Amino acid sequence: MGYGSVMASEIIVDARGHRCPVPTLRLRRALEDAPAGALVRLYADDPLARIDVPHFATGGGFELVDKAEAAGTLSFLIRKPA
Repeated sequence: MGYGSVMASEIIVDARGHRCPVPTLRLRRALEDAPAGALVRLYADDPLARIDVPHFATGGGFELVDKAEAAGTLSFLIRKPA
């Protein structure tokens, strides 16, 4: 799944323009509100998100399905456990 693809089943969290910890906090809120098994895609442009988001995902028991970068935007696809 590439950076440009957006599936209807994905919940999109656009945190571009915000600095950490805001992207991770928005991701956490979206995952809390999402149904079990949901996919949440986070877009961020803060370089610290490269470290913070994978650490949050694994520490929280979520699956980091995909990560990519294009034109300065980081994209993370996280699955909430079923």
